[in-house]
Amino acid sequence: MKTQAREGGWLILLTFVVAMILTIAPLPELLRHFRPEWSALVFIYWCMALPHRIGIGIGWMIGLLLDVLTGTLLGQHALGMTVIAFITINLHQRLRLFPLWQQAIFVWMVLNLYQLLLLWFYGITGQASRGPGFWISPIVGMILWPGVFLILRSLRRRFKVS
Repeated sequence: MKTQAREGGWLILLTFVVAMILTIAPLPELLRHFRPEWSALVFIYWCMALPHRIGIGIGWMIGLLLDVLTGTLLGQHALGMTVIAFITINLHQRLRLFPLWQQAIFVWMVLNLYQLLLLWFYGITGQASRGPGFWISPIVGMILWPGVFLILRSLRRRFKVS
């Protein structure tokens, strides 16, 4: 039996590094609520494209790294990423058949669930309310999804990531 070589791990890692940099890059206070969840968008793509390589464990590790980078309660982003992984991997075959605008709606719903989990953690820890601007980020993620998808798919095909 022939085993298939897994190639392109460096590209997957690079996309997550770029997403983390975009997550912590400073923005003016006015644009703070418009920052999409870059790591979640990249993670959703890789869960859809390579569910056999990117899964719940990787999501947990990325979430823990996000917790450390953003200085939040250890485990809150990790829980959100594992939920994203579970939902996306279970639906990946259906999602691949959807046109980009329907995928964007799915991404919006998953990002809202992610935000809801973060809000739950904020409530548990007694942090201040985030206000209505907190819910703008999933909308921005939905709008950016087609571009993120097309760029990552192009990179995956160009570098033959399998």
